[in-house]
Amino acid sequence: MADSTESESRKLLGRLREAMAGDDAGQTRLDKITHLIADSMRTEVCSVYLFRDDETLELCATEGLNLESVHKTRMRLGEGLVGRVAKYGKVVNTPDAPNAKGFRYMAETGEERFSSFLGIPVQRLGEKLGVLVVQSLDAREFSADEVYALEVVAMVIAEMTELGAFVGEGAALSPLHQQPVLLRGTSAQEGAAEGHVWLHEPRVVITNPIADDPHRERERLHEAVDELRVGVDKMLEMSLDGDKEQVQVLEAYRMFANSKGWMRRMEEDIALGLSAEAAVEKEQSQARARMSQVQDAYLRERLSDLDDLSNRLLRILTGQGATSSADLPADPILIARNIGPGDLLEYGRSLRGLVLEEGSVGSHAAIVARALAIPLVVNAKRITTEALNGDHIMVDGDQGLVHLRPEDTVSSAFRDKIAMQADAQERYGSVRDLPAVTADGKRVDLLMNAGLMADLPSLESSGAEGVGLFRTELQFLVRNKMPKRSELVVLYKRVLDAGHGKRVVFRTLDIGSDKVLPYMKPTDEPNPALGWRAIRVGLDKPGIMRMQLQALIRAADGRPLTIMFPFVAQFEEYRAARAEVEKTLELERKLGHPLPEVLDVGAMLETPSLAFAPQKFFEEVGFLSIGGNDLKQFFFAADRENERVRKRYDTLNVSFLSLIERIVERCSSTDTPLSFCGEDAGRPIEAVCLAAIGIRTLSMRPASIGPVKSLLLRVDLGALRKIIADARHRGDQSVRPAVMDYLRDL
Repeated sequence: MADSTESESRKLLGRLREAMAGDDAGQTRLDKITHLIADSMRTEVCSVYLFRDDETLELCATEGLNLESVHKTRMRLGEGLVGRVAKYGKVVNTPDAPNAKGFRYMAETGEERFSSFLGIPVQRLGEKLGVLVVQSLDAREFSADEVYALEVVAMVIAEMTELGAFVGEGAALSPLHQQPVLLRGTSAQEGAAEGHVWLHEPRVVITNPIADDPHRERERLHEAVDELRVGVDKMLEMSLDGDKEQVQVLEAYRMFANSKGWMRRMEEDIALGLSAEAAVEKEQSQARARMSQVQDAYLRERLSDLDDLSNRLLRILTGQGATSSADLPADPILIARNIGPGDLLEYGRSLRGLVLEEGSVGSHAAIVARALAIPLVVNAKRITTEALNGDHIMVDGDQGLVHLRPEDTVSSAFRDKIAMQADAQERYGSVRDLPAVTADGKRVDLLMNAGLMADLPSLESSGAEGVGLFRTELQFLVRNKMPKRSELVVLYKRVLDAGHGKRVVFRTLDIGSDKVLPYMKPTDEPNPALGWRAIRVGLDKPGIMRMQLQALIRAADGRPLTIMFPFVAQFEEYRAARAEVEKTLELERKLGHPLPEVLDVGAMLETPSLAFAPQKFFEEVGFLSIGGNDLKQFFFAADRENERVRKRYDTLNVSFLSLIERIVERCSSTDTPLSFCGEDAGRPIEAVCLAAIGIRTLSMRPASIGPVKSLLLRVDLGALRKIIADARHRGDQSVRPAVMDYLRDL
């Protein structure tokens, strides 16, 4: 870039800083800025448009257009040239604006006289804030140097907007991070929680976007990048013998940290007048804008690596973000773009709730959140850019809603909901020790799901009669290398000890699909949910299965032991897994270890194919547990991670209940114990319907046992079964409406 351009840019930024330094009101500052930019760029017009809501831009200041149109001219996202710049986050540069594609004539502005148009997005870390526009009478295309210089100015405007420099009257000039915000995400764990925001990665705020001394800023940048490179090299050196995927990420970090193009662009930004921090953030914002447009998963990952590296560099430059768990508020609700199970477990039960900008209902974080019994909302877009540490926040895990800085009326209604839930839990406490016997005398066993030692105290407090599912994969997921057999023996022994003789069903390693071990080579599968996972991995890698079986047998130390294999789709898979159990038992006998007093080996029925297995399978299997979450998505051909379709299926759909009834009948004919495990087992209405069609054992999260038992005690399963049969006879698609009518009459 020419020195004269650099000099002009620095002059403009210097004048902007002077304009910002005074005690002027926000509107006055904006007016000064548009005048300075138009004068510096030698254009007749400069205008600033800011968002007044997510879909609407408002003209907030102008030099050259009719002043009467300020705060009156508004356009929708994507409408006109300005709306296109805002929607796509891309520059529009045209010498003939009135005839350009998408141009919209706004009569009140008087802009039809101006031919040239240059629109620059005003955005910060992917968050769209507005549009900066210059226009001129001459029909000319603005040069690359002029576009670049105006991008630098737009970046400064974005930073000053973040710092509240343009606060004034009206929605478009309202202060950021102070208004109530309702964010809609996806419910990944039910429950409601109120607390204060704790950002997993605190956002760096740049207070000095404009620099006096470009030479010193370049030095600061080089010093920080050198420190960054050394840090990445150290992390890489420490990881070489461990997690291959982590090594690949760190190698990508090192590539970016040594990228000459990245460094050159930041140096050019500094030459134009930005501080080192602002130069880093400008590049980061552009990377995030590109990330939002990229569909290719590999490229998105690489841009995400660059984003993370930029955050590290900003923390080095500013010294911000060095917080510790000691700074946690008393009622923390954790906010993150995404988070691994290890990091989440470090926070532990101190958390009231969790909100993720990304994530999925089957992610590692969701599994841990369920184990911690905290509400979780995923896919809450913009939460990390909108929330600040200490903000008041309410999380509705039932509806997938997040109320950030809620108004008093919302807070009051939400607290009423929490109070009602607390009252209900208190009422459920009165039936905790009662057996779940229905009004017509049918006994239903209620078990709990678990995956952490921290879950086990709930075995007594919830009134659960045992553990219907202990997820063993969590101990594998939270580590960077395979756990040792001796470590698993200690853990499983503690689980059995905590059970105090109650039945604990250990599900063997259920990995693959959305649960990928960090130290296993990832498999490139087009549809992982239907791919190499669970029992398929165990049979292909018998060493891992044998090691886990040995740990379970040794932990039992002669006591009864129950083992369940996940995702069995064919009879032969169960037979092969059972053969591995027999081999392991024989090996342990030879080694002199005590064998279990009783060994019960079962399978999870999660695929429709197993419901149609040969009769011999039902005769040989020790017990079956229906895995409702997976079975539903395969039965309805509707991915439970896909919000567009996952709500299209209903557990009380007549077709699905018919499948469950077939399984009940086949198990009854062979006296095979049967249970139902999954989210639906813990939903009272679904639970009583499952009991009505013959399932007498349900396994759920501990907090659901009270509500389910309370309803079971009042229901006549015979009457309910007739209602289900009548709905089927009428041809109803779902029995839910008829069941709800019956329950309302109780």
